[in-house]
Amino acid sequence: MSLKNAYLETAAQAVAMLDAPEVAASWEKPSALAQWTVSGLAGHLAYQIFRVDPALEGPASEQEPIPVLEHYARAVWVDAPLDGEISSGIRAKGEGISSEGVRLLVERVHAALDQQRTDLGEVHDDWMVFMPQTGWALSLDDFLLTRLVELAVHMDDLAVSVGLGAPELPGSALDPVVALLTGLAVRRHGQAALLRALTRAERAPAAINVF
Repeated sequence: MSLKNAYLETAAQAVAMLDAPEVAASWEKPSALAQWTVSGLAGHLAYQIFRVDPALEGPASEQEPIPVLEHYARAVWVDAPLDGEISSGIRAKGEGISSEGVRLLVERVHAALDQQRTDLGEVHDDWMVFMPQTGWALSLDDFLLTRLVELAVHMDDLAVSVGLGAPELPGSALDPVVALLTGLAVRRHGQAALLRALTRAERAPAAINVF
């Protein structure tokens, strides 16, 4: 299955989670993430879908795309401190997106995803996405893969925050997400650390994280 379809399936799961009564009931409460409210986290999750809209607007980037692992190596937010300007800005954006309330947020994200089903069907697979936030471009597949990672991670964050079960990603999404996270883990911690974490608990490092 294409990454387009994998993204659409996973985004539909995210929309369904945002529409869950447990999310509305916990809207003003702290989330499982430090310094995040449930509403802010919901806004951040929705943002991962909203971000696809400008990526599909023409014209396609003429800039040569960089590899997706390089994208994460350059990303300043990866190691940003929790209380720093970057992390604070990300939280504020999530809160701003959710400030209209859960019902309007769900309506907006439903409408965005419906339109994306059409737009993604029309865009060519060789489409290049320029990201003004970073100053570089990714291939469409790599851009959608970054959205899949964000959706997967933050759906779990939101589920834990409101007492829902962990979402089960479709295999078409799980496989590329795990492959990317594995590549990032090797890049950050080295092959030996990752192999030990997966196979040798007695020699494994205390934690293998990529974000």
